[in-house]
Amino acid sequence: MMKRNEKNYSGVIVPMITPLSSDYSIDRTAVALIMKTFTKNQCSAFVLGTTGESVSVAEKDKTILVESTVREAGHKIKVYAGISGNCLQESISNANHYASLGADAVVAHLPFYYPMNDSNMIRYFKTIADNIQCPLILYNNPITVKWSIPLEIIEELSYHPNIAGVKDSERGLERLDRSLALWSNRDDFSFLLGWTAQSAYALGKRCDGIVPSTANLTPQLYHDLYQSAVAGDAEKAGALQQQADIITNLYIKDRNISEAIPALKVLMAEYGLCKTVVLPPMYEADAQAQLKLRSLIRNILKESL
Repeated sequence: MMKRNEKNYSGVIVPMITPLSSDYSIDRTAVALIMKTFTKNQCSAFVLGTTGESVSVAEKDKTILVESTVREAGHKIKVYAGISGNCLQESISNANHYASLGADAVVAHLPFYYPMNDSNMIRYFKTIADNIQCPLILYNNPITVKWSIPLEIIEELSYHPNIAGVKDSERGLERLDRSLALWSNRDDFSFLLGWTAQSAYALGKRCDGIVPSTANLTPQLYHDLYQSAVAGDAEKAGALQQQADIITNLYIKDRNISEAIPALKVLMAEYGLCKTVVLPPMYEADAQAQLKLRSLIRNILKESL
């Protein structure tokens, strides 16, 4: 049995927003600013995920984003790159391209147009894993894909030599506990939780890593939460979880995902980390909503990040 912090894929992995200029190009200055906060707090970066508006980013800009992120990481932290899409050949091609740029692993969820049975899910992920030059992290995210990867399917795929872990964003304590029972003591497969509100709970039960969107704004908070949980300080981890939940609810509560991501960028813009620009079909929060969000976050975070 290995300690969780010895696994290759563990810790705080931030599903990074895609920082944009007003013309929708990648804001490389913002990439550098955000990555500076990640490296300072030993948080890895996951680009081109759901929070990163991956399905809306142009292919040329995906390359620019991966290149910029890898350069700013400087081998100090890991970089994960999303390759999810509806075209298998493009996902494989992007995976190998991002690996050549220096990404440490790639991440893929199921295609989101045609339904798939269990057999096809297995075949799909194995085909990717067989044809790429870096490790693959599976991604279960029913909120966008509209169906779930059964745990039995993930368990079968977990023994593929090029499948290194799973990021699971599905809600449900029964599923979470079953996942931890299956993979927390595996030295060759990482379980990474995308259900932010259960970070402290899961880490206390030997979850390998967490993938919290709010860490775009407060990486130190999640670094401290992770370290406290790993050290066995459940009381401190729980208190930090409560703090994190308050901030998360500012942009999540009563908003769908297309409203939450623009709201998160407003909070980050208040601290000079990025602009509020998002890619269609998302649109920026209106002026009144932005003023309210900025006021709320200033009241919670008294000091600049």
